[in-house]
Amino acid sequence: MTTVDQPVDVLLSDGTTVGLRPIRPDDAPGIVALHSRFSERTRYLRYFSPYPRIPERDLRRFVVVDHRDREAFVVLAADRIVAVGRYERLGPQAPEAEVAFVVEDAYQGRGIGSVLLEHLADAARRAGIVRFVAEVLPANGAMLRVFADFGYQVQRQYADGVVHLSFPIAPTEQTLEVQRGREHRTEARSIARLLAPRGVAVYGASATGQGVGAALLGHLRDGGFTGAVVPVHPSAATVAGLPAYPSAVDAGRAIDLAVVAVAPEAVGAVVADAAAAGAHGLVVISAGFAEAGPAGAAAQRALVRAAHAAGMRVVGPNCLGVANTDEAVRLNATLAPALPAPGRVGIFSQSGAFGVALLAEAHRRGLGVSSFVSAGNRADVSGNDLLQYWQDDPGTDVIMLYLETFGNPRKFARLARRIGRDKPVVALASPARPPGLNADAPGPDAVAVSALFAQSGVIRVDTVAELLDVGVLLAHQPLPAGRRVGVVGNSSALTGLAATACAAQGLTVAAGYPSDVGPQAGAAEFAAALGVAAADDGVDALVAVFAPPLPGQLTDPEADFAAALPGAFGAGRPVVATFLAGRPPAGVPAYPSVEEAVRALARVATYADWLRRPPGVLPELPRIDPAAAQAALRADGADPAGLLGAYGIDVAPSVPARSADEAVAAAGALGWPVALKAAAAGLRHRLDLGAVRLDLADEPAVRRAYAEMAAAFGADVLVQAMVPPGVPCVVELVEDPAFGPVVGFGLGGVATELLGDRAWRAVPLTDSDAGELVDTPRAAPLLRGHRGAAPVDRAALVELLLRVGRLADEQPRVRSLTLNPVLARPDGVSVLHATVRTGAAGARPDTGPRRL
Repeated sequence: MTTVDQPVDVLLSDGTTVGLRPIRPDDAPGIVALHSRFSERTRYLRYFSPYPRIPERDLRRFVVVDHRDREAFVVLAADRIVAVGRYERLGPQAPEAEVAFVVEDAYQGRGIGSVLLEHLADAARRAGIVRFVAEVLPANGAMLRVFADFGYQVQRQYADGVVHLSFPIAPTEQTLEVQRGREHRTEARSIARLLAPRGVAVYGASATGQGVGAALLGHLRDGGFTGAVVPVHPSAATVAGLPAYPSAVDAGRAIDLAVVAVAPEAVGAVVADAAAAGAHGLVVISAGFAEAGPAGAAAQRALVRAAHAAGMRVVGPNCLGVANTDEAVRLNATLAPALPAPGRVGIFSQSGAFGVALLAEAHRRGLGVSSFVSAGNRADVSGNDLLQYWQDDPGTDVIMLYLETFGNPRKFARLARRIGRDKPVVALASPARPPGLNADAPGPDAVAVSALFAQSGVIRVDTVAELLDVGVLLAHQPLPAGRRVGVVGNSSALTGLAATACAAQGLTVAAGYPSDVGPQAGAAEFAAALGVAAADDGVDALVAVFAPPLPGQLTDPEADFAAALPGAFGAGRPVVATFLAGRPPAGVPAYPSVEEAVRALARVATYADWLRRPPGVLPELPRIDPAAAQAALRADGADPAGLLGAYGIDVAPSVPARSADEAVAAAGALGWPVALKAAAAGLRHRLDLGAVRLDLADEPAVRRAYAEMAAAFGADVLVQAMVPPGVPCVVELVEDPAFGPVVGFGLGGVATELLGDRAWRAVPLTDSDAGELVDTPRAAPLLRGHRGAAPVDRAALVELLLRVGRLADEQPRVRSLTLNPVLARPDGVSVLHATVRTGAAGARPDTGPRRL
C-alpha cells in the first residue's frame, strides 16, 4: 500500500526509477511549477481548454484530498513533480469514480500513465470503488492507449466531441498478465543498462595504485572494456595511466555506470556527481552499510533513496561488482582479476567473497560465463531482477544463483516457474531458515525446502561444487528424456558404484546395464560399448566410467580413451563421465567421483521431469465469498467454521460440553450415534490415548465415556455426530519466513507425525501443485487402496487443498490453519476439526501495483 509516510519507487519503461506517493497540501508549488512546464497541447488535452494558469481555488482542490473519495498521486524525479494522477468518486458511496492524469512533456511515453493507473485502481478498490470512468479527447491517442492496453474491458461512447470511457477495475488474469509483462520489461531494461554501459566512472581509485578502487580500475582497463573508463579523482591528472577528472561531468563522455569504492560517508556526494553525469546505475563496492549495524542500515536506505530519486539503480553496497563477457562489451567491474571465458551461463551471487571463489572455480572447470552480478547487501538490485534480465538475454542459456536469503520469495517462485520453462535455474540456497526468523515454528523442514524449490522448477543444490557440477552439465549436454541410465565402464567396481549411486538418487539403471568392457579392453571396445548404449532406445542418459588400465597393457591410454567418447554424442542423450586417468574430450562433463557425476545427472533429470509435467492452472472454485471470510476474521480472533465456510470448506459441527448432562443434551441435538473428544487441541484426534470415543449410541454410553474422559483429560469435551470412517489426513497452512504462506498435507497418525511425513507447496496452488501434495507423502499409498482397501476420492482431497490455498492467498491475516483430522473416503472427505490462528496481515510483496 502506498501512503504519504511510505512512498514507493517504481521503474519506467526505459528502466529509470521515479518516486510515487499520495499528494500533500505542501505540493501546491510543485503542481504550479509542473503546470508551467506543460506545452499548450498537453494543457489542452488534459483540461479541454488552454488553462494557462491554475486558479487558487482549483489548486487547493487539487492538493487537498481525503485519500478515500478523492485521491491523487504524484510522480517525482529528482524531487520534482513530473506527473499527477487522481480519481474522484461520483457522489457519496458511489461505486464509480472519474480518473485522470497528466504527465510532463519530457516524461511522456515512458510508462508513467500505466503506473499511475495501477496505483489509483488499487487505492480505489480499497475504498470500495469498482469502476472508473474517464473523458478523453479523440486527439489524445496516448491516453486512450493507456486505458485500452491495460487489459480492462473498456466501454467507449463518443458524444459532444469527447470519448467517454467506463471500465471495471477489479484485477483479472488479463490485467495481471499485462502488469507483469510491464514489470518484466522494465526490470530487464534497468539491468541491461548496468551490464552494457557506454562509459564507466570509477570513484575511489587512488593515484598510488593501491586499494580496492585501483584494483577495480585496473580490471576494467585490462579486461578490454569497449567503452570509456573515467577515473574520478579530486586532484590527480592521471590514474593508472588514464586521464582523471574531478567530476564525471568534466570528462565529457557518456557515463552510464558508476563504480564506487569510497568511504561510506562520501557515497552521497558520489551519487550526486554520477547523477549529474547522467549515470543509470551505481555499483557500490564500499562496505560499512547495513552489515555494520543500525547506523549503516540508515545510511544504506539514504543511499538507495538518493539513487532512485536520480533515476538510478544500485548494485550492493558491500558487493564484488558486475561483469559482462560479451565481446561487444567486455566489462569486468569486479574485484576478480580475471573472468572465466565467455559462455552462456549467467551467475548471481549475493556474497562477494563467495562470488570470487565461484568465478575462479568456473574458470578452472571451463564453464563459460555470459554475465555476473554480486549483489552484496542487496539494497536494491536482487536475484529477481537478474532473472528478469536473463529470461530474454540471447547470450544466456543457464542461470546459476547463490542465495543467502529471499527478499521476495513469492516473486522468485513466480519468475522461476516462468523462466524455468525456457532456461534452467540452479540455486545454491541454505535449507535452514535465516537466523532470527522464528526458526522453531512449524513448517517445512530441509527436505520440504527442496520440494518448494522443485515446485518452481528450480534445481536446488547444497554445495559450491554441486552448483558447478550441475551448471557444467546443463551448459554442455541435452536434457534426459527420462530417468533410465546406461552405465558403461572398464571397471566392475566403478560400474557397481555407479549403479548404486543411481538407485540412491532415484535413477533407474537401464535393462542390460551396467556394461563392463573389462580392464583389458582397448579404446575401440570402449567406444563400441558407448555407441551401443547411445543408440539404445531404453537408455535416457549415459554414465561413462574409466579406471586406469593395468601397467603395460595399453599405450597412450589418455588419448585413446578420450577419443572414444565422442562416439556417444549425437544421439540426444546426456553423457557424464568419471575418468580416474586421463581426461574426457571438451564438452563432456567430468567429475572426480562416480557419485558426483550421478548426483548431477539426477538433479538435471528431476528438472527435466518438471518440464514434462503440465504447468498447472489456478482453477475457478465455486462457493468462494471473500467478504464473508472478512466478516469471520473478527478483531478478537477468527470464527473457524465461518472462515472456512466462506471458502466452501464445511467443518462437521461439534458442541462443547462441561458435564455429562450437557454432553447427553448435545448428543440428542446432533443425532445418535456421536463421538466424544477431549477439547484440548492436541488431544482431539488422539484415539490411541483414549481421548476420542466413537460410536456412542445412547445416553448410558455417553455418560460412561464422559466420566472416564473427564477423569483423564478434564471436564471440557466436544460432542460430534459420527461421520463415515475414512483415512485420517492432516492439512496445514503456515506462514513460512522464507517462502511466505505454504500449504502442507500428510496422513494422520502418530507414526507419520513422528517421521514428519508432510508434503509442502507454496501459495498460490495450481491444480498440479495440489495433486502433487496428495501424492508425495510416503504414506500416500494408503489413499490409493493399500492392501485391498477402496481408493479414496483423490479429486475431493485436491479440491480441499485448492480451497485452503485460495484462503491463504487472499486472507493474509490468517497466519496458520490446521484441519485435523480430515477423513478421506471413496465418496468424499469430511473435515472434523479446524484450528485457526490470526494476526497482523502477513506481507504479500508480490501483490498489488508495481513497485521496487
